[in-house]
Amino acid sequence: MRFVRRRAAARVLIRVVGLASFVATSAAAQSETCGPAEQRAGREFGCFITAREDLGALPKDSALYWHIDAFTARAAAEAAQAQRSTVVRSLGRIWLFTIAERGWRPASGQRIAVVGPLPLVDADAYAAIYMEGVFKPGMHSAAHRHPGVEAWYTVEGEQCLETPEGKLEQRAGAPGVMVRGGVPMILTGTGTGVRRSLVLILQDAAKPRSVRATDWTPAGLCRP
Repeated sequence: MRFVRRRAAARVLIRVVGLASFVATSAAAQSETCGPAEQRAGREFGCFITAREDLGALPKDSALYWHIDAFTARAAAEAAQAQRSTVVRSLGRIWLFTIAERGWRPASGQRIAVVGPLPLVDADAYAAIYMEGVFKPGMHSAAHRHPGVEAWYTVEGEQCLETPEGKLEQRAGAPGVMVRGGVPMILTGTGTGVRRSLVLILQDAAKPRSVRATDWTPAGLCRP
């Protein structure tokens, strides 16, 4: 009888240890928050804020796009800036990020991508928050939402976004992916290698950048 009880206790212990291991692994795989890039303190993986640009009011009568241009020197990027441009060092390169109409181009630099049109939320003033995301396969964010559109351009690897409307997949060099403001989402690094993406959140400047989406449960559509 004691032997049976010991075996049952052992099975319970194994289950508890296994559950704890699963929880720890899941927690380690998540990127819960995005901090400033200058405070990453040697962290290689996660999401990191590279710049915030307060843009004020934006025109409502014309579509706006995220223009992504690369430069070899910061001085050249700064010389090419327009009204709503931001020079950012991210993922080992110098970038000029600009919110402008479709046909805008800088006087120099290498055109990488144009993402849009960007669906704007109703706001008196807007902020462009730029980030870089570096995820291992299987690493994922928490379920969250933003007070404005979030857009991605992946420069290496693959990613998958799940929202209540389904999933959006993106490989390096593919057209930009966007999720409208207020829509809950979860992002997962997929494929076989590290995913590196440039990120824009064009949001209501008066609201917090991100909040947890506790009212939505993902269906697990994105697989590593």
